[in-house]
Amino acid sequence: MKMFRSKFVLCLVMVLSFGIMAHADTPASADAQLKAAAAAAPTTADLQKGDPGGTLTGTISDVPVSNAKAGVTVGDVANQVGQNKIAINFAWTLICGFLVMFMQAGFAMVEAGLCRVKNANHTYMMNFTVYACGLFAYWLIGFAIQMGGSAGNANLGGLQPLSGEHVMNIFGHAWGIFGEKGMFLSGHTYDVGVMVIFLFEMVFMDTALTIVTGACAERWKFLTFCVSSVLMGAFTYPIFGNWAWGGGWLAQMGVNLGLGKGYCDFAGSGVVHAVGGITGLAVALIIGPRIGKFNRDGSGNPIIGHDISAVLIGCFILAFGWFGFNPGSTLGASAAGCLRIGSIAVNTMLAGCTGTFAGMIYMWATKGKPDASMSGNGLLAGLVAITAPSGFVNTVGAAIIGAVAGVLVCWSVAFVENKLKVDDPVGAISVHGTCGLWGVLSVGLLAD
Repeated sequence: MKMFRSKFVLCLVMVLSFGIMAHADTPASADAQLKAAAAAAPTTADLQKGDPGGTLTGTISDVPVSNAKAGVTVGDVANQVGQNKIAINFAWTLICGFLVMFMQAGFAMVEAGLCRVKNANHTYMMNFTVYACGLFAYWLIGFAIQMGGSAGNANLGGLQPLSGEHVMNIFGHAWGIFGEKGMFLSGHTYDVGVMVIFLFEMVFMDTALTIVTGACAERWKFLTFCVSSVLMGAFTYPIFGNWAWGGGWLAQMGVNLGLGKGYCDFAGSGVVHAVGGITGLAVALIIGPRIGKFNRDGSGNPIIGHDISAVLIGCFILAFGWFGFNPGSTLGASAAGCLRIGSIAVNTMLAGCTGTFAGMIYMWATKGKPDASMSGNGLLAGLVAITAPSGFVNTVGAAIIGAVAGVLVCWSVAFVENKLKVDDPVGAISVHGTCGLWGVLSVGLLAD
């Protein structure tokens, strides 16, 4: 019996010893595997060559791994987690880009509905063709100018091929002027992450171009419109987009001059809407008003749109697409900072709601009855204004921003027509230009 007990104790001690040795060996084994996996991960130089197949994007270098369990698949698991993280962000950004693209239909309905029936087909055709003109110009050169130096976005795999920004050194600081990589999306920029950001930024650019078609509707020659859209998609919009979003000097003012975060425009009240609205004002001044819009004494004559039902349905389509515009500007849905997409979506809804109420009640109080077209413009004004601050404000701030925009658009429409003597058939200058500028200012006033 004593011999049996001795053997049992000996066996127990041996088992425990092997267990302790195996447990002690686990971290070293895991560390070795992690180091090997990290060493095999693609470098920045590898990613700058482009990644058309997606095999280099989303590896262990994208995921901080610690206290990993032992096993031969530690590196593989980490790489798969990285792939999944980037894939979620890709899918989110692309779907939101598709929503923004669908806004083109809403713009077409709003603009055509507010025009006379004889010019409806021409207006629809402009909204259809601006997509092709803008996309082609942006693919050729516009994207390179805007985003050619925007490398560093970890949500989309780093975007390392976009590493060329033309800078000017002034007072000891480097200021970005325009991007240099990405023409034709070829060479090193033939990359899965670059394709995602191209699509998303392209539909934003197209939104800015479409705003101009509304401000200049009913008296714009089709060929002139095509040439203007190509120039705007290739140069004017991308240059300001670079300054604000692509690593340019406006965004660098915080770092270079200590001015807070620099120019903050979360989803484009300034970059997209104000640029589109101000461009529309410039073109409308050049081409002049529609025949019969103004009398000899300068007073204006109302020219009523032919289909208010199309206008209001178009406004709803635009409001739906705005959920791609604002929440999609996180460029991801799988990181802590990206989880604010819920707040951004709610802020977007609230601003549109209060903008509608404010525009409707203002016209009711001043004109004796609600105005359908201005109620629709109030909705769009609130959405435009919340675009820049949507990622930075709470719900109370969003409601205030939308309500101010709803009244502001009514004032601006009257000012543009009666004081500036500019013919804007759809109120695009006021909705997008005036309320876009208000949205940018509201970031500094109400951000929490």
